[in-house]
Amino acid sequence: MAVDQLLRKNFWLVLAPLVMLAAALNAKAITQLVGISLGADEKQLSAPPLIAKTPPMASGQQSHATNAEAILSRNPFDSVTGALNKKPVDDSPVASAPLDLSDPMSAPPCDGVKVLVIAASSDPEWSFAALTTGSSDKDKSQLRRRGTEFGGKTLKFVGWDRIWMTSGSSLCQAELFKGAAKTPAASAAVPAPPPPPAAGGAGALDPSIARGISKISATEFNVDRGVVDKILENQSDLMRQARIVPEQENGKVVGIRLFGVRPETLLGVLGMENGDRLQTINGFDMASPEKALEAYARLRTADHLTVQVNRRGSNMNLDYNIK
Repeated sequence: MAVDQLLRKNFWLVLAPLVMLAAALNAKAITQLVGISLGADEKQLSAPPLIAKTPPMASGQQSHATNAEAILSRNPFDSVTGALNKKPVDDSPVASAPLDLSDPMSAPPCDGVKVLVIAASSDPEWSFAALTTGSSDKDKSQLRRRGTEFGGKTLKFVGWDRIWMTSGSSLCQAELFKGAAKTPAASAAVPAPPPPPAAGGAGALDPSIARGISKISATEFNVDRGVVDKILENQSDLMRQARIVPEQENGKVVGIRLFGVRPETLLGVLGMENGDRLQTINGFDMASPEKALEAYARLRTADHLTVQVNRRGSNMNLDYNIK
């Protein structure tokens, strides 16, 4: 009886463990069921992933792509600036073709350039030439050195009987004692006049010029002004047999040495001799190209010329009275 009564009073103590055991088994079963439902199928894991396929476009249908080129090309924000998608302009200079100096003697003649006088020196910086366009006898000559411009061309080099000039990448030459080169059309339109007959042999002075020069003494001469004008207008032809070369001493130009002077030539009639060194004209130093040009410019208006030369080591003066 005592046991039955004890069990009746404390029956909940017996049921509690059973209820707890049933709850634990129920929870485990539910967990397994959820795991099975949520677990991945091995076949599905081994299968390749699905790729979305784009259906083909109907004929005539164009794909839509975002592009701002239409807006940039019109630039609706600024009508002055213009398109915003302009390509940058390359302002870098275009490399010019190199100058061909392989055969300068075969270079074509320089158009519109006539060489009157050349003073060639061993130092190229001291070489200079008197140039003119040659279109008229009244055209004034201009003295030019290497690197200076004349007639749209640049003087490249001064030789003893010719000069070379450049225009861009082209090279041309102009020879001493030759007229200015002309284009073929100009040459056809204006035929060259026939050469005048020689008087007194090659290099002989024109009698009309010789008559205008009278010798008073070995160092003094009277010269008609008309003769001076003829000399300046035809100096290249009159000095055909003469050659002038700047002379240096201790690296400094001291004068201009005259070569090829004969008694029947212009310089010979004026009292100069072969080998004379021209030093000054009316005090203007001939060793300076600038002074030589200034002296040349004053020849037309001068009434008297005093030319200092060095002859066989001694200085002497030649006086010319222009009337």
